[in-house]
Amino acid sequence: MNVYEAVGSRRSIRDFLDKPVDAGVIRKVLSAAARSASGGNLQPWHIDVVGGADLDRLKDIMRTRVVEAPGGDEVKDYSIYPPELVAPYRDRRFAVGEDMYALLGVPREDKAGRLRWFARNYQFFGAPLALFCTVDRRMGMPQWSDLGMYLQTVMLLLREEGLDSCAQECWAVYPQTITQFLGTPAERMLFTGMAIGYRNEAAKINELVTRRAPLEEFASFRGI
Repeated sequence: MNVYEAVGSRRSIRDFLDKPVDAGVIRKVLSAAARSASGGNLQPWHIDVVGGADLDRLKDIMRTRVVEAPGGDEVKDYSIYPPELVAPYRDRRFAVGEDMYALLGVPREDKAGRLRWFARNYQFFGAPLALFCTVDRRMGMPQWSDLGMYLQTVMLLLREEGLDSCAQECWAVYPQTITQFLGTPAERMLFTGMAIGYRNEAAKINELVTRRAPLEEFASFRGI
């Protein structure tokens, strides 16, 4: 698989097979991804991988947590989206939600059904491995962009290994819960989670291919 193929085949997978992932492959991917660019070579990413009985325990915790605190932990470290999205960003977010629930056959008026589906995020969509990325609280926006470059590299290398993923910023809603579970040092904050495993080809939801804006909509060229 070349890089174009890895980019083109990467999807946010929302239904995984109950098939174990070789620990050696994950170590290989995370190590290779450390060649990702980072300003000043700070390499600000900190990664926790959870599987097996530990992952089962986390899933049990979250089954209770999403019921007792459906809005997340009382204190959150950052907002996943700006409070007031404007076009075209608002339209893109709306479109992917409507495309997903249409594929699942869950109408807009079925609020409970949509919430039940969304809660599957906190079970990692059945994936056998979970990844969490944390960062030193003293880091700024440039270092957060480094985290994104590292995680994108991880997702592309997973494709080369025949694996799939789903990046999940929804975990930022439960920062204290995850910090306590992981035993994260106080100086670090949770950035995102990620589900890792093998996609279930039979699952309808995995047919979703999100729309992308054409090049002319986001790029300008001067002198070429």
